Amino acid sequence: MQLKKEEVQHVADLARLELTEEELEIMTGQLSGILNYIDQLKEVDTNNVEPTAQVTGLVDVFRVDEAEDWDELQIEKALSQAPQGLENNQIKVKKVLE
Repeated sequence: MQLKKEEVQHVADLARLELTEEELEIMTGQLSGILNYIDQLKEVDTNNVEPTAQVTGLVDVFRVDEAEDWDELQIEKALSQAPQGLENNQIKVKKVLE
C-alpha cells in the first residue's frame, strides 16, 4: 500500500509532529513499507496456531504488600533525604506543571 505525502502529513499533524519535507519523504516510504509488510502477514495461514502472549517462560513475581509502622527516627531519616528539603512538613519537589 503506497501512502501519499498528504496522508503522512495528516498523521504527523494528529501526533503534533513537525516534519521537514525531507523527513516527510522518508516517513512516507517507511510507513508504506510497514503497511506492505502487514499486508504480507495477513496472507499467512494461522488457523492452527494457538494465540500466545508470552513465549519466554517468564512469570510475574508477586508478593503481599504489607505496610510497616515506622518510628520517629526512621521517619526523620527518610525525610532528611529529600533533595530539596521540607516545606510546611511536606517534601518539596520541583514544579511539574506551569
